[in-house]
Amino acid sequence: MSEQIFSDPPRVELLQWLARGSLKQNLLRSIRLWACLQFLYGEQKIKEPFSFSNWRDAFFSATHPKGDSIPQLHDSGCACAKTTADWIFSGKSGVNEREWRQAIEQHDDIADAALNDLLQRQLFALTRRSLYKDLEILAELGWLERQGKSYCRVKNWPTRPLASSSQPSDGKPNTYDSELPNIDLATIVQNLREPIAGVKRFFLEVDYIIHQANQDRVDDWHEQLKRLWQQNPVPPIRITYNSARQGAAVKCIVYPVCLYYMQRAIYLCACGQTPNRQGEWYNYRLDRIQQMHSLEWKDEDIPQLLLKYYPQNLPHPDSIRERMEEVWGFDFYQEPQLMLLRFDRKFHDLYIEGTFRHDTFKICSFDRAKQLIRQNVPQPEQQQVLLTVLNSRSRLDAYYQVLYRDGDTNVRMRLRSWRPHGEVLLPWELRQGMTHEVEKEVQFYRNLLG
Repeated sequence: MSEQIFSDPPRVELLQWLARGSLKQNLLRSIRLWACLQFLYGEQKIKEPFSFSNWRDAFFSATHPKGDSIPQLHDSGCACAKTTADWIFSGKSGVNEREWRQAIEQHDDIADAALNDLLQRQLFALTRRSLYKDLEILAELGWLERQGKSYCRVKNWPTRPLASSSQPSDGKPNTYDSELPNIDLATIVQNLREPIAGVKRFFLEVDYIIHQANQDRVDDWHEQLKRLWQQNPVPPIRITYNSARQGAAVKCIVYPVCLYYMQRAIYLCACGQTPNRQGEWYNYRLDRIQQMHSLEWKDEDIPQLLLKYYPQNLPHPDSIRERMEEVWGFDFYQEPQLMLLRFDRKFHDLYIEGTFRHDTFKICSFDRAKQLIRQNVPQPEQQQVLLTVLNSRSRLDAYYQVLYRDGDTNVRMRLRSWRPHGEVLLPWELRQGMTHEVEKEVQFYRNLLG
């Protein structure tokens, strides 16, 4: 067991390394990882090997909730009650607040108001799943060694930036780190972006379906949103949105939270009125926004569902990221459901095994698949049909369970791309929908041949 004491201050260079991508998007997680390293490699070391539960019980107070919901303020002495500022600017960290803030804001163009909001957040008031993910990241970074479902500290610490010399020579943050949050892709680009022996060997092609005629509009909305996000507080906006699902242009008053590139287009994640007036979150494809006007919070048109967040609890991009990590799907506001999938063994071994889909995308046994059907299909007739289907399939095939967002278009498109080698077994409604699609598709080709 290592006797080293972790005493690295939370400088920008170290936090950027812990972020493994965009520091602006992953700042809170980076600071949490740094705080965890202080605990794991501090003077009072946790007994090894330790599980997530062991770590949680040692890190938090005895009254800390053990469920999977975000803990409420229950004990001022619990680690989950401390704000980000408490962790960063304590006497032990040796950090000068003014210098640290200036370095963070300059590194990733973080507005002062946005940084103030992050610093006042309770850093460890998170779900069990998010905290568990932090330990997994430390293991991936080489700070922990897995032993089954438990962890041990390492004797040889990973190489990490210890001074500002790791910053690019021009003093500017790495463009790819700040723009590519996918950690693996960011690493690839970082390694291969420079010409080799004078020859460019790496090319990145990204599917982008926005027509050139609409690109100016997308750029305009992007610039307007950047200006709005620099204000304190960020104002709500009224947009006119050409909704494909509603088949009409609808007006919505929303609070703009962040932009995401996802599956071939850029989306505005916003809270407020939705095109169908159901729920209070929606992902608006940026090129489908026809008009955008900022409003004031005192405007009488602001709906109550937005006013309840103002001014203290306005949504933050971090909460969206956390919800997407909890369940598979970009439409993070849709209800989670359990999905059971079957893959042909050969197809699985060639294209599924060794790939990452989502944290909850886990392989399961044939018997476990049968158990999931019994537990999640209450209607006897439907349950019997699915059990009969399962019994007709090979035990040698690959079975997976995953939590997904019901109604998410991107998940549905992924399932279509796996046909005919992937089969949806659960939920019943999704399976029926896929069945109707396949039947309609077959008719197209039969008519052509007939």
